[in-house]
Amino acid sequence: MPDRLSHKQTATMLALMALNRRLSNPELHDLLGFTLVGDDRTGLVAAGLITSKPEGRPYVHELTDRGWAWCGGEMEAGTPPPPRPRSTLVPALYLLLARFGQLMRREKLVLADLVTEDVDIESRIRAAYRELASSPRGWVGLVELRPLLGDAPTDEVDAVLTELSRTGQAHLVPESNRKALTEAARAAAVRIGGEDNHLISLVAS
Repeated sequence: MPDRLSHKQTATMLALMALNRRLSNPELHDLLGFTLVGDDRTGLVAAGLITSKPEGRPYVHELTDRGWAWCGGEMEAGTPPPPRPRSTLVPALYLLLARFGQLMRREKLVLADLVTEDVDIESRIRAAYRELASSPRGWVGLVELRPLLGDAPTDEVDAVLTELSRTGQAHLVPESNRKALTEAARAAAVRIGGEDNHLISLVAS
């Protein structure tokens, strides 16, 4: 993959983010005027940014967790637009994305808060994890994750974390160095199987 995605790749990624659902090639054509095919499609798949599978005849595309993280990165101030050729609208779009990114960080929002009207707790957890994880399946402290979940009730968050662990969608482990735990980190732990767990690693979709 090049350092920057192509225009079609970038437009596809942002459309998938904005609509927060899977899109087929016919839908992409109706929305953006092109279909995702050839190197543009296989490049995004190879980079782990989307899944893309034929359903009937058309391909259907969906963002992965890594793809969501990429979209979040595009909202950082100073992120360059995709390479030429580009219209004069593209630099303006990236100024707008950066502004939204600044507002999100100020209000402690995640992407799911922008693109989903009624965000369930699991979606909030996944979105917050994507914001914090430095790499796919990287470890994130629950003390860092919980503040990004808004007003979600603690008992409901704990129930979702427990279910994610039970179904193998997440790994939850204790902090190995208990002496390094702050009071906040202890309070943020979720108790599973009689043990306090302080760190989470989500299995990428």
